[in-house]
Parts: sequence; structure tokens; C-alpha cells
Amino acid sequence: MQPITLLTGPLEVNTYIMLGARAGECFIVDPSDAALVRDTMADRGVKPTHILLTHGHFDHILAVAALQKEFGARVCIHAEDAEALYSKRASLSVFAGMEVPPCRADVLLQGGETLDAAGFAVKVLHTPGHSKGSVCYLLERERMIFAGDTLFRLSVGRSDLAGGSERELYESIAYTLFPLAGDYDVYPGHMRKTTLEFERQHNPVMRDWGAGRW
Repeated sequence: MQPITLLTGPLEVNTYIMLGARAGECFIVDPSDAALVRDTMADRGVKPTHILLTHGHFDHILAVAALQKEFGARVCIHAEDAEALYSKRASLSVFAGMEVPPCRADVLLQGGETLDAAGFAVKVLHTPGHSKGSVCYLLERERMIFAGDTLFRLSVGRSDLAGGSERELYESIAYTLFPLAGDYDVYPGHMRKTTLEFERQHNPVMRDWGAGRW
């Protein structure tokens, strides 16, 4: 089982559509092109129950308001990043000259919750560092992680933007993600997918920072 992956928005965000465990349902991760997401769901005959946001930067949320309004999907974002849904400064869109249609979250996450999204048990892992409210979404049974801009293949997310912290980012990966038992497919916010075990063994950023820490 794999999600549908769409490249959306000006920075080519990986938007994921996870076809539901219940017929006719799906959940969406980080949508930034409403028309493309809508057409893809129509082709598959599904509608979203949830829009799961890994963080609040503008390139990951451009289509949230439109999809929330059209489908009534529950928008979920960590409380620390919720302001980004209606604040140009918090989403960083003001610095990029982008207009993000505003909306409000339906669910403010804290980390540690387990959501029922389209029939999947989705655990929320708070992984600050890229932003204060960055999260990863863990599907334990399916062995999948939607990692946003926290962990990439052979790299990590940037930590030099407002609300970012290099120390928090490295600790989120080293002490929240890497200790997870076994292997997982990792679906990042940009670029190609990877696996957790591959990154444990080969990620040069984490190897240089944290040798012997996990």
C-alpha cells in the first residue's frame, strides 16, 4: 500500500493522498494545488475525511482553505503552527510574495494523539526543529511515516527559518524518529521517499551530529 504522490505548488511539495481503509474515503497530507488534488480524488472516487498538515509553511498549505470549504475535511495542524493558516507572517508567505487563502484548523494537535483518518490509525509525533509545530504522521500498521520537512533522503530539513532550531530538529530525528522499532517507509515533504533504516545507517547529517546517540 502506497499513497498517491502529487507535486504541488511553486516549491514542488509532495502532496500525498492516502486512499482510505474505508471505501470512498481518503486523507490528504500537505495540499498545495486544489485543482490537481480534486481531480485526482475524483478519478479514484474518494473524498477526504482529513487534511493532515506537517507544518504551517506556505508551500504546504496553499490549497487547504479551498479543500476544507469544498469537502468539509477536518484540517489538522499542531497548535504551535496553527496561526500560519491565517497569518502571512507565520506562514512565511509574506516573504515569498505569495497569497495563501486563510482558514482555521478544525483540530489543534499537541503530539501523541492517534487520529482515525479515513479508517487508518494515524499517530501524531511532534518533531519540532523545522518549525515549532512540525509533526510527523505515523501509520504503525502500514509501516509508513509522513515526515514533512523534518527528514529527507540523506538530508534533514532546514532550521534557519522563523521558529526553527537546529538542536530541536536533530533531537526530533535522533530521539523521536530513529528509536521507532523496526523499519518504515518515509514520505518526505520534498524529493523522493526513503526508509527509516536507510537514514539511520546512511544519513550524513545525522551521522556527523549524533554518532553513538541511538
